[in-house]
Amino acid sequence: MKTFEELGVSAEIRRAIEEMGYENPMPVQEEVIPYLLGEGNDVVALAQTGTGKTAAFGLPLIQKTDVKNRVPQALILCPTRELCLQIAGDLNDYSKYIEGLKVLPVYGGSSIESQIRMLKAGVHIIVATPGRLIDLMERGVAKLDNIINVVMDEADEMLNMGFTESIDAILEKVPQDRNTLMFSATMSAEISRIAKQYLKDAKEITIGVKNEGTKNVNHIAYMVHAKDKYNALKRIADYYPQIYGIIFCRTRKETQEIADKLIQDGYNADSLHGELSQAQRDLVMAKFRQRHLQLLVATDVAARGLDVNDLTHVINYGLPEDVEVYTHRSGRTGRAGKTGISIAIMNLREKGRMREIERIINKKFTLGAMPSGKEICEQQLIKVIDDIEKVKVNEEEIETFLPGIYRKWEWLSKEDLIKRVVSMEFNRFLEYYSNAPEIETPGVKEQREADKENKRKNHGTDKEKTSRKAEKGFARLFLNMGKTDGFFATQIIDLINRNTKNMRVNVGRIDLMQNFSFFEVAEEQAKDVIRALNKVNYKGRKIIVELAGENTGKSDKSGKKQGRKEESPKQESRKSAKASKAEKESKKEKKVKPSREERGYTNARGPKKKDDWKQFFAPENSKWLKGPEPDFEEEGWARRKPKKK
Repeated sequence: MKTFEELGVSAEIRRAIEEMGYENPMPVQEEVIPYLLGEGNDVVALAQTGTGKTAAFGLPLIQKTDVKNRVPQALILCPTRELCLQIAGDLNDYSKYIEGLKVLPVYGGSSIESQIRMLKAGVHIIVATPGRLIDLMERGVAKLDNIINVVMDEADEMLNMGFTESIDAILEKVPQDRNTLMFSATMSAEISRIAKQYLKDAKEITIGVKNEGTKNVNHIAYMVHAKDKYNALKRIADYYPQIYGIIFCRTRKETQEIADKLIQDGYNADSLHGELSQAQRDLVMAKFRQRHLQLLVATDVAARGLDVNDLTHVINYGLPEDVEVYTHRSGRTGRAGKTGISIAIMNLREKGRMREIERIINKKFTLGAMPSGKEICEQQLIKVIDDIEKVKVNEEEIETFLPGIYRKWEWLSKEDLIKRVVSMEFNRFLEYYSNAPEIETPGVKEQREADKENKRKNHGTDKEKTSRKAEKGFARLFLNMGKTDGFFATQIIDLINRNTKNMRVNVGRIDLMQNFSFFEVAEEQAKDVIRALNKVNYKGRKIIVELAGENTGKSDKSGKKQGRKEESPKQESRKSAKASKAEKESKKEKKVKPSREERGYTNARGPKKKDDWKQFFAPENSKWLKGPEPDFEEEGWARRKPKKK
């Protein structure tokens, strides 16, 4: 193992980081630091959060900065305000003994005037969220002409949040002869595109395996019935009394409901989602960082870029649709060499998704047995005893009160006193779990049925997916974006959340196709969702959302509409019955059918008019369809691609 001195880190920076407790470089620092200290070295680094990335790019940036030249020389882009502030704080700590170095965090939700004043006064390193930086660039305040180093931290998160166009605009304004570094937890197609477009002969540095989960994290799955998920969550929280973790939910509505229930049931919890104002968000995060909260219930969108140390657990209240989302969730625990636990509370229908996650992260889930009431009470009792042992006693302050306390308790024996002190803290759990029914684990027969259902629903053909009906109480909607547009479940939920800020949309099943998708929302919210989303443009393309009844989505692999509607089994049986009846009658009559000319036909056989291919789109959306009809033939535009062997 090399030392920081051997990596080429200067004495002033080494002095600062040694005071912070840094002894030896971590693997990502050992790989990246020497490379970034050189000139013209572009890097794509794949590493999980919590692996020492900030020091890996921060130390070389500080060392290469010319303090005498008070203009922006390094730019660090990151997805969220929290991460922006954290990186800026770390850089200030690293540069403690470098006099005159100025680091400015630039982010939305705070006064732009103060940021403008700082930029005009002169700074060396800008740490920014893309949106606010674009605003400052348009005002002519943020000048990037002298930038020689650009870092994109958590690049995959920025792309998932829809910052692609902003990043493109920023990088176009930065000089071409620069060093560029991209940090990402996963290697997606979009990351590869930006790397090819803006990086020159980039070196790819992978710490671990591509798209791999954090090594220090244990993955545990609890299989329960859907109706028991909340009770299972409570049992898990009670079984780990010292838990300090994040509970991830899919929607804002579910997030708020779970947080409200936990608070009502006496847990130290709060929620974090898109409907909170910046002030509310800051207050919740301050309480969580100071450990005044044990549990933070959050959506993936709201929790992006959060950097909280020493999380013991991440709890997935159901598995996410996208494997990359799970990788980011679980990577929030088990940092800096510590171990962490990622728990999934799931029902049988999610078993197939669990196997897919196992394959990608190259780790197996341990199927956990739901803690019994007795086991939970044992864990809570141990916590009470530990807390009593660790209580700090202020002898001087309490001394004057002790004689009165002794007189009050002189009739109690030592054993009675211990029982009373323990019971005072412990009775709540004892009373609850003495009467609480045990949570049943789904049996073998139910698992087989769920496996069959998974195969039928999740691994069906496109034809089966498009013909599905909405669940009871939900409306099924068509969306003109699919996998080829980079639209997956996360993007669909993000699209809904961003454009329906005044309502909590209850999202149901999502079916992803190549060129379009289907998703379900609560019936009473369908019209509002359609109205909101049809106003949106995504990368210059208009979003089209309509009821799946109006657009059945019958399609080939390309997502283009076919000319004929598929008939239901009833219609087919009626037709076949009519045909057989007509055949019998014709046989009885044994009449010779007259020719077309005898029957008065003069035109050739065949349809007089070709079906209009635009008829399968709603009238209000037909204005967007222009140009000649595409070639739907197998040999033409809709040619099927051969399956990979």
